[in-house]
Amino acid sequence: MEAVPRMPMIWLDLKEAGEFAFNPAVKKSAVNVPRDFEGCSTLRKYFGQLHYLQSRIPMGAEQEAAVPIAWTEIFSGKTVTHEDIKYEQACVLYNLGALHSMLGAMDKRVSEECAAGAFTYLRDHFPHSYSVDMSHQILNLNINLMLGQAQECLLEKSMLDNRKSFLVARISAQVVDYYKEACRALENSETTSLLGKIQKDWKKLVQMKIYYFAAVAHLHMGKQAEEQQKFGERVIYFQSALDKLNEAIKLAKGQPETVQEALRFTMDVIGGKYNSAKKDNDFIYHETVPALDTLQSVKGAPLVKALPVNPTDPAVTGPDIFAKLVPMAAHEASSLYSEEKAKLLRDVMAKIETKNEVLDQFMDSMQLDPETVDNLDMYSHIPPILMEKCAALSVRPDTVKNLVQSMQVLSGVFTDVEASLKEIRDLLEEDEAQERKLQELLGKVPGSQGSPPPPSSGVAEVSKECSKYMEVHEKASFTNTELHKAMNLHISNLRLLSGPLEHVRAALPSPSLTEDDKQVLQNLKRILAKVQEMRDQRTSLEQQLREMIQKDDITTSLVTTDRSEMKKLFEEQLKKYDQIKVYLEQNLAAQENVLKALTDANVKYAAVRKVLAEVEHKWNTTVQTLVASYEAYEDLMKKSQEGKDFYTDLEGKAAKLLEKARAACHAAETNRQQILEKEMKKQPPPRPTAPKPLQKKQLELEPGGVLDSSELPLGALVLPDLPEELRSL
Repeated sequence: MEAVPRMPMIWLDLKEAGEFAFNPAVKKSAVNVPRDFEGCSTLRKYFGQLHYLQSRIPMGAEQEAAVPIAWTEIFSGKTVTHEDIKYEQACVLYNLGALHSMLGAMDKRVSEECAAGAFTYLRDHFPHSYSVDMSHQILNLNINLMLGQAQECLLEKSMLDNRKSFLVARISAQVVDYYKEACRALENSETTSLLGKIQKDWKKLVQMKIYYFAAVAHLHMGKQAEEQQKFGERVIYFQSALDKLNEAIKLAKGQPETVQEALRFTMDVIGGKYNSAKKDNDFIYHETVPALDTLQSVKGAPLVKALPVNPTDPAVTGPDIFAKLVPMAAHEASSLYSEEKAKLLRDVMAKIETKNEVLDQFMDSMQLDPETVDNLDMYSHIPPILMEKCAALSVRPDTVKNLVQSMQVLSGVFTDVEASLKEIRDLLEEDEAQERKLQELLGKVPGSQGSPPPPSSGVAEVSKECSKYMEVHEKASFTNTELHKAMNLHISNLRLLSGPLEHVRAALPSPSLTEDDKQVLQNLKRILAKVQEMRDQRTSLEQQLREMIQKDDITTSLVTTDRSEMKKLFEEQLKKYDQIKVYLEQNLAAQENVLKALTDANVKYAAVRKVLAEVEHKWNTTVQTLVASYEAYEDLMKKSQEGKDFYTDLEGKAAKLLEKARAACHAAETNRQQILEKEMKKQPPPRPTAPKPLQKKQLELEPGGVLDSSELPLGALVLPDLPEELRSL
């Protein structure tokens, strides 16, 4: 896999700056940066100096020195203006992340972690109401995309370095996790409305990558199983990798050639691995192939992180050009308070993420989707694909009739050929029997010498040709039988599709649920709704906390507070977060009870779920079978016509051969008659000789009796000098 072509990556456009009453030279150099790492350095310096400026001069929203600042919104192209220096910082920080994403998508494939760091800092430290391209949802999407692409780069390097298979599998699994998070953000209705057409393109690429890197993960799990000589596990991992890769190929339609090359290359690798592993296990190892869900799932290993942004790092921003304008004490105190807020947020987010991870793992193990937990609606109508086939057959009413007629014609021609060949075989057998009789007779005629004459060349030629036709006929007979089986299988389905729709609907399986079963379903759906409500509430509370932290600016208070009182002031200010922390704690604590209730409901749902799954499987199988019968019609007609043409040709040849056989057998019979007559003429007539003396009692006559030659013993009429061979005649 180390030579696999690289997958393309997503990069973001930069925002365009508008009016800002600032030094024109500084503005020009900050917004028209080159698309390289020098441009990133310029943006970092400008961002840092803006941070120094806003901490000293009241240029924030509704402050005395605030001036209009305009930037173009990425998705709509509209110009958005705010009188807030933080808006300028936010837009510069966005461009820093976008530029890093652009550089990361190039051949060097670095800097995604920098992009993720820029967007993370923007999400956590700035309001999300400035413009829609900097909303919380969009920033989360960008962060997960960048982290996923950074992990993808690490995966490429790991494969090039030939790292251990299990580590490569975990790295690949983490790529899947990041892209799943990105996909969830892309599927959000708000994100969809904001991104427009680009949302579909990104979603298709991300979904394809999810399946692709899941296939890579299972490929390397199969390699690990191979190293551990677990040959049954190796087969199922390679099979799973092949299945996921096929899903990726389906989703890759319309993707650039680089994607197609990567998929083809990976298919060659995985396909070869699977075929080899399956063959070895079938013929050598004979290990049981376990079900995939019985094996331990591959847990991702997050080896990348969003690189933090520090606007006050002199190594990045250079010296503070506004150092003389504002006391550093107030600035330092504000930074300390910001760190306290960040610490509070990290503590809360650690608890939330832990609970979310448990919840996600639990829901994944349950495999319960609220939208499809009961699929009863699908059984109330005929699926569109089947309706399409029914409609197509409704305008072709002779479909079944044509197929039946084709079968009958083919059977008739087949029977004719069978009869002709049988008659030829009977003629040859009869000729062989007559020839054998002649040979037996010739062997007993006096004066016959040598072996009997061989069969005529005409009969031998017919026999040889008949054997050839019989061989062809026997081979074609098997194909003909299989074709008739296929026809008989599909004719009933075609009749069904050609009939009333009510009959088609009745032929499709549907579940029969009791009232208790329906109650179990309703209860499960209610608890699943509770789970979603808990998720939504948690997300809302998290958002409220972030917004409170972002809006919490106590710079004015810090200027008037003594340095010794700073700690006390921090504690008092942080109390404003206690209430929302309590709500979050209650939400997190409720999770255990909700999941317990869901577990109980799922236990009761197991039997219903099995019934629904079985019926759904039967329903899908029936639909697929009916569709297959429709699609097989043209092929059956074509093969039937080919069969008719074949047997018509064979029938003509068999008829000619039959005439030839009759003529050859007749000629052979005539020849045998001539030979027999000739041999009979060669035999001398029998000479009369003296009979043996009769026994006395044989010659005794009853009084008045007359001696009749028919009463003499047979030996008495035989001349004693006749050969023994003729005495029996």
